[in-house]
Amino acid sequence: MSDSGADGERVSPQQQLTVDYMQMAGHRSNVHGLVEVDVTDARERIRTIEEATGTKLSFTAFVVSCLATCVEEQPHIQRYRDWRGRIHEFEDVDVNVLIERETDGERIGIPHVIRQANQRTVRSIHDEIRRVETDTTDHPEPGPARLARRLPGVLRRQIWRLPQWFPTRWKRLAGSVAVTSVGMFGTGNGWAISPTNYTLQLTVGGIGTKPRLIDGELRSREFLSLTVTFDHDVVDGAPATRFVQRLSERLEASHGLDTAATE
Repeated sequence: MSDSGADGERVSPQQQLTVDYMQMAGHRSNVHGLVEVDVTDARERIRTIEEATGTKLSFTAFVVSCLATCVEEQPHIQRYRDWRGRIHEFEDVDVNVLIERETDGERIGIPHVIRQANQRTVRSIHDEIRRVETDTTDHPEPGPARLARRLPGVLRRQIWRLPQWFPTRWKRLAGSVAVTSVGMFGTGNGWAISPTNYTLQLTVGGIGTKPRLIDGELRSREFLSLTVTFDHDVVDGAPATRFVQRLSERLEASHGLDTAATE
């Protein structure tokens, strides 16, 4: 079967890897939780910080920070089971983030791993995201992409079995948890669901306005659509529910933004 489209253009190695990834991730026992989180106060706090400092502050960086600190509190959420049935649990939370960057005249999502995000401030994570977004230098093609050029499909897709075979190597290559922000490609609220090769993935959707009863008064609030995906073979329902609750609390409490203006 040809890798070319109707106009004769070949599918890029990155696109082919994405197709392979989705096929292999679809075999996992993923469970998706669709939640809405009131981020009105957090977004107002970010706007206040931007006015005070004169610099932007990434909402994605805030989400990554909250996620990482919650995983640090509940490290079993990023466990992996290898091919021998052994459980691997990590102290550091390495977050794979999809960052939009201009490449060859197009703006596409580039995966980037923010290492030890649980030990980083929101501003530090923001600065790293911005460096990746504005990086125009040519980087060597990643090892998986090079393999994609040479291997037949049945072998190429085995790349994405690394989490099940060798979790530690997978963490070094691609991080321990993932955040993908589909909201950055459009406006309005709404959820997105996709397979994942991670024990935990956060899919950040859009933000919409709706009423909420606060202190007996109906107020207009901003709600983030969030999809939290777990590998049910590793994480049970009760711990997953507690994790989502804790994450929602941190997001609503603007966790980590109290020091962002002074950094």
